[in-house]
Amino acid sequence: MKSSLEAPEKQIAEETSAKPAAAPVIDTSKMSAGKAAALELAESSRDPLDERGSFASNLFIGRFDFDRIFPFPKQSAEDAALAEEFLAQLRSYLRENVDADEIDRTGEIPQKNIDDLFAMGAFAIKVPKQYGGLGLSQVNYGRAAMLLGSWDANLTALVSAHQSIGVPQPLLLFGTEEQKTKYLPRVARKEISAFALTEMNAGSDPANMSLRADLSEDGTAWVLNGEKLWCTNLIKAGVLVVMAKTPPKMVNGKERKQISAFIVDVATPGLEITYRCHFMGLRALYNGIVKFTNVRVPRENLIAKEGQGLKVALTTLNTGRLTIPAACVGLSKRLVEICRKWSSERIQWGAPIGQHSAIAGKVAEMAANTFAMEAITFLTSALVDRKAGDLRIETAMCKMWCTEMTWKIADDAMQVRGGRGYETAQSLAGRGEEPIAVERFLRDCRINLIFEGSSEIMRLFIAREALDPHLKVGGAIFNTQLPMATRIKSMFSSGSFYTRWYPKQWFGGSAGNLDKLHADLREHVQFGATTSKKLARGLFHAMMRFGPKLDREQLLLSRFVGIATELFAMSATCAFAQSKIDAGEPADEILSLAGYFCRSARMRIDHHFAGTSENADKAGYALTQELLAGKHEELGRGIV
Repeated sequence: MKSSLEAPEKQIAEETSAKPAAAPVIDTSKMSAGKAAALELAESSRDPLDERGSFASNLFIGRFDFDRIFPFPKQSAEDAALAEEFLAQLRSYLRENVDADEIDRTGEIPQKNIDDLFAMGAFAIKVPKQYGGLGLSQVNYGRAAMLLGSWDANLTALVSAHQSIGVPQPLLLFGTEEQKTKYLPRVARKEISAFALTEMNAGSDPANMSLRADLSEDGTAWVLNGEKLWCTNLIKAGVLVVMAKTPPKMVNGKERKQISAFIVDVATPGLEITYRCHFMGLRALYNGIVKFTNVRVPRENLIAKEGQGLKVALTTLNTGRLTIPAACVGLSKRLVEICRKWSSERIQWGAPIGQHSAIAGKVAEMAANTFAMEAITFLTSALVDRKAGDLRIETAMCKMWCTEMTWKIADDAMQVRGGRGYETAQSLAGRGEEPIAVERFLRDCRINLIFEGSSEIMRLFIAREALDPHLKVGGAIFNTQLPMATRIKSMFSSGSFYTRWYPKQWFGGSAGNLDKLHADLREHVQFGATTSKKLARGLFHAMMRFGPKLDREQLLLSRFVGIATELFAMSATCAFAQSKIDAGEPADEILSLAGYFCRSARMRIDHHFAGTSENADKAGYALTQELLAGKHEELGRGIV
């Protein structure tokens, strides 16, 4: 069956494809030069979403395609068996040879640990066997990340950054055969790789990038000059993926900035590691500053084409982002076990603390959220393995939602453990108690809300993709950079479309045939189908209300993103629960977890919807501007 948006989108695409693009989809004419440049660079680097969308992306247009994720795409026995020996070896090695508390105290991962992990293939899990890797699937990579995340965050960061955003993933996606043959065997078994994007004035906004790459006079090399900040794995790396500004190109008579991606050997003359950074958590994170002074990089070390560096980075992250959620699942499972045990053993006021509602509520939420995190992470991983379309929204939701839930789980675990949660493992051991490092887990997991796209950027990224079908249909109406004739034409075509589409968002909302889903789960899935219609019309109402200024309503958009993310998590959880029941796991236990999660998620959805109509967003923005202008001096009085 074709998408309800497919026909008008296709019509508009055909109408505009014959003409050169006179302006971006989003009107930048009234933006500052800096904001316009940043947006145009980002827009030029993103690929349009598949017209069929994906399960999560279609939630924003009122389509609830539950059959895309149900039955749950369970890992095949054959694929699982391919990783069993490696995973068993990794589990045993971590438990017997990696002292996570000692790594935290010293700020160093023993070289033997790194060498041993290289030998077993832990740094090349998805690298094909012909290049020295294990050639395993995304699901198996997630299983490995879950083990690592449950044991030590420092090793997790080293292994994850190396192959998720370091050299392996970009080369697997965009590399030439010569690049793969030269570099993949190196990074598979002996050399750490790193990713260099961030600069002092360029983080989430790459348009501010200052590191330059210019062709040498003889045209055989690129010459890099500049500096990169917070380059993860840098201190241990032998090879880097570096994003650099290359000479701009002219597009429709207007200069457009370009960013390109390069493979750079750390041993290249002129490359200098000038500083190792240290952080609140991840004490053994090998992160630092790297300076480039006339660093010559062979021309053949350009990844993809000139000007496609941001596309390389974005595409790499679309899949690479799944490693952090998988690690978060591992950590959260560990924390649930710690709290389950402590809540049954710790006696206060004549009963185990788990029998007091205040603690029981926290433990229930921890367990249910962990179950849902596992559902969305391994659902999306399985869909990646099956190449089931464009999953950029699903992976972004996994990263955003799982990292935020893990932070809350770690915070609640500290509260459940009380003073013993705040006390270090070394101190606990010193006075004879079990060295449970909840405070280390809390410190280490906080960075996940910032790594590989902060939660705020993830929400904006998802919102941009959610608006894409509507921008294709009616964005031209508000775009003052387009000819008036084009805008009028768009007005008629979009009007025709919306008179057909909008009424449907008030009716229906069927989840399809749910006969194979347990009766206790059906109401939650049906709720998802109905609520996706409410989400779609709410987003449409916001577009009508704010028009081209909707992108400035970031808090409002984040609520719509929050609704869709909870719907995705609910749907994945129900499908995951049914797969476990079908596999013979106790139905009452599985339904208890899934049911509690879905009821909690529905409460959060109600809260998000309430905030779309009544909120203090404008007042909050005005207050902040007053503070930035130097007002409210009383807030600064009475302090040192």
